[in-house]
Amino acid sequence: MEKSRQRQLIRWLKQQSTLARRWLRLAALLGSLSAALIIAQAWLLADLLWRLITLHTPRETLLLPLLGLLGCFVLRALFSAARERVGFHCGREIRRVMRQQVLDRLQARGPATIQGRPAGSWATLVLEQIDDMQDYYARYLPQMTLAVTIPLGILLTLLPINWAAALILLVAAPLIPLFMALVGMGAADANRRNFAALARLSGHFLDRLRGMETIRLYHRGEAETEAIRTASERFRLRTMDVLRLAFLSSAVLEFFASLSIAVLAVYFGFSYLGELNFGHYGQGVTLFAGFLALILAPEFFQPLRDLGTFYHAKAQAVGAADALFTFLEPDDEPPPATAPRPSLPPIDALTLEARDWWITARDGTPLVGPLNFTLRPGQRIAIVGQSGAGKSSLIQALMGFLPCRGSLYINGRPLADYDPDSWRQQLSWVGQNPHLPGETLRENLLLSPRANAGALESTLALAGVSAFLPLLPAGLDTPLGDQAVRLSVGQAQRVAVARALLTPAALLLLDEPSASLDADSERHVMRALDAASHQQTTLMVTHQLQHLSDWDEVWVMRDGQIVQRGDCATLQHQPGPFRDLLRARNGEDA
Repeated sequence: MEKSRQRQLIRWLKQQSTLARRWLRLAALLGSLSAALIIAQAWLLADLLWRLITLHTPRETLLLPLLGLLGCFVLRALFSAARERVGFHCGREIRRVMRQQVLDRLQARGPATIQGRPAGSWATLVLEQIDDMQDYYARYLPQMTLAVTIPLGILLTLLPINWAAALILLVAAPLIPLFMALVGMGAADANRRNFAALARLSGHFLDRLRGMETIRLYHRGEAETEAIRTASERFRLRTMDVLRLAFLSSAVLEFFASLSIAVLAVYFGFSYLGELNFGHYGQGVTLFAGFLALILAPEFFQPLRDLGTFYHAKAQAVGAADALFTFLEPDDEPPPATAPRPSLPPIDALTLEARDWWITARDGTPLVGPLNFTLRPGQRIAIVGQSGAGKSSLIQALMGFLPCRGSLYINGRPLADYDPDSWRQQLSWVGQNPHLPGETLRENLLLSPRANAGALESTLALAGVSAFLPLLPAGLDTPLGDQAVRLSVGQAQRVAVARALLTPAALLLLDEPSASLDADSERHVMRALDAASHQQTTLMVTHQLQHLSDWDEVWVMRDGQIVQRGDCATLQHQPGPFRDLLRARNGEDA
């Protein structure tokens, strides 16, 4: 990873810490109190030893300092526990907000973005990569405060007592962060590669699980098992690289900390033997100064040790932030209007007109266009074409999930003049893969707040849901389970169709609604959609050419453009792409 990119990611990670600023401030306060307790504890302990050994003070007179020392031990333990708890809440709050940002971003970008990557990689991004930032915010950032406040407090405490001891610690202190940074550069890059390997492995594994039946059908089980084994081995090796760098960082810390404490002990030892006579302020090197310095020396390096222990959390967070930052980075879109756009009022009769309308990818690459068409109120249009012609991109752009340029008019007014959410409220959509997020069948049917509950019974009969409803133990209130496991794909699609029919809309968008359905489910679905299409303006993307005879028009798309239009009876007798499609389909059926 380039240094500039790494610095950019670190700045972004620190910016996210503002999401839990009050928790970080509380952690810093507890850290400062812990620093004060460390110094007080060392001072009391050194004072007790000095009085007992040098002054021969009676032990009964030392009860008050001893109680103070015990109080420091107890308070320090309580503050440490509180700091851990506060750090956990800080990390949890930031993870919650970041996860919500990712989900909001996915919702805004729509299905085109989601389908562009394996589901396993999205799961890794939303779950594991965000979770791997917990220690960065819960421990590393609070520890950075301690790594400054505790050593600084110890130096200020030792300097008036023995400047040589303070100088030894001051010289040794920068060596630890220096070598930590050197090791950390490699650790961040190793973590980034590790996360990329994990995302690939997750997506690869989940896709193979979903396609298990196909893999078995083509006798590819052993080959896919070997591919997963190879990917897992690569991931293991990258994980070991990360652990090796983490252990190297700890070894460097321990070496320099031990060396510094040893130098400090040698200085005081030779001073007491009379070989060295500097560092004091005219009173000689006292036993109290030696005790205090040697007690505080491990505490001086302990925050740096802990920071080194948590340094892998920073490298881990930087590696995880690479994909998150790229995904959450704002698109290069024109700035929004200063005034909020008005809401689109409810539409009874919809006229949709496109003039030199282009549909593009997020990076500006043209996908579909230029398109010029007029869709009149109540018109029923079927869109056909080979895979990759741009049919689904057209549907997704009409829903606002792909960027566009050019002009698209709604009843004579540019669609861009209206609030996008109010436009989506005028739409009803049925896609290829039914999604039923509600817990029960009833919740999924009435998912939209605009759903017409009064028409529930007639809609269930029209969509064919009534045919399998008696098979469910609790009828409409039957829990469907995770991903609607109680229903087959055909039954789930019938429910999705019924849900769309229950929601009044000016424009009905159908994207391969009968794909992957058995004959019985396809018959129910197409019958319901045919009846519903007469109630509003309808656009349907389909590969099923046998259902198009009574549709108003058929649009044939090729290479992102509409190349042929007309009713089914006319097009099938004209030379052109539609007749080619029809012949190819008849040849397949034969």
